[in-house]
Amino acid sequence: MRLVATGLLVVMALVYVASRAAEAHHPAFGYVRAFAEAAMVGGLADWFAVTALFRHPLGLPIPHTAIIPKNKDRIGDALASFLRQNFLIPSVVARRMRRLDLAGATGRFLAAPGPAADKASRLRLGASRLIADVVSALDAERLGGMVRSAVSQRLSAFNVAPVLGQALAAAIDRDRHVPILDNAIDWVGRTLVANEETIRAMISAKAGSVMRWTGLDETLANKILDGLYRLIEEVGEDPEHPLRDKAEEGLVDLARRLREDEGLQARVNAFKDEIIASPAVAAWLDGLWAQARAALLKGARDPDAAMAGRLGETLRQLGQTLQSEPRLARTINLFARRAAVGIAAAYGDGIVRLVSDTVRSWDAKTVTGRLEQAVGRDLQYIRVNGTLVGGMVGLLIHVVDVWL
Repeated sequence: MRLVATGLLVVMALVYVASRAAEAHHPAFGYVRAFAEAAMVGGLADWFAVTALFRHPLGLPIPHTAIIPKNKDRIGDALASFLRQNFLIPSVVARRMRRLDLAGATGRFLAAPGPAADKASRLRLGASRLIADVVSALDAERLGGMVRSAVSQRLSAFNVAPVLGQALAAAIDRDRHVPILDNAIDWVGRTLVANEETIRAMISAKAGSVMRWTGLDETLANKILDGLYRLIEEVGEDPEHPLRDKAEEGLVDLARRLREDEGLQARVNAFKDEIIASPAVAAWLDGLWAQARAALLKGARDPDAAMAGRLGETLRQLGQTLQSEPRLARTINLFARRAAVGIAAAYGDGIVRLVSDTVRSWDAKTVTGRLEQAVGRDLQYIRVNGTLVGGMVGLLIHVVDVWL
């Protein structure tokens, strides 16, 4: 555009020279000369005005030129003041945020079908790549140690005994302990069968030499084992057996003690701490972190696949809920408005200083270059318009001068 504007000015100069030479041959060339002459004046005036904004015309230190380089600090302060007064005042932020339906926008974004919503898909892809890059850049071993330490601390601080007591009491109330008792009775029976020879040897050793000599130790062992087998069978088949009642009473008492007995709670928590401190649990937590990190990276690198599964369905349902529940939307919008107002109140002055100090830190050449890149094309249009408008005004003056 600078070449166009300058070229038009050169063309007007050539037209002026040609029309001035030809004016003696025909009066009509006077109109052309008047147009070209005024166009040159208008073009040169606007060239001077546009150039004076950014630098000294022709390098001459003419007063009130190179306006932007000389006043860059004042421009930065004015821009910062404009931001502070029009954007970062809490009342202004609150008024603007009141018109913003953040919950509705979030709901529409989450409920978007993915591939069909190009903008949502691009935003999700960009965010996913950023998350993947951040997670990949972090030290996996150190971060895993931090996660393991945090989980271990939370587990150590958790009083597990009352929870176990409540869970056991709830299971007893709903007869969910019965399968446990049945399995325990079955385990006792199988253990007795598997160790029958050992039990016989123990009875024989305790029976004495007389009973072993007469063979009564074998009879005694048979009687004891038969009684135990019969007892286990009766307890397993009879839901109302007294031993079952005793076992249930013991479980009820255990549930109560887990909730109320501080000594038992201390022993349970000490046992829990020993388990947490064991290398096996540490290795298990490391494995969980490795699996979670791999799943996070996989989902971040392929967001469309992640959004196609349960996570995607959950997010879509959340988006639909945000659009269909006015109370929830109002709560979220109110929270966002208060957060934005709080940020403006707490950090508004810091943002203003950042803008002002940033502009002050730029050298004059940088400021001039950036502003000229932003508005230079429009300023060159001003030169073109000035050339043409000046020519029209000159032509009008010449017409009035000739005809009046």
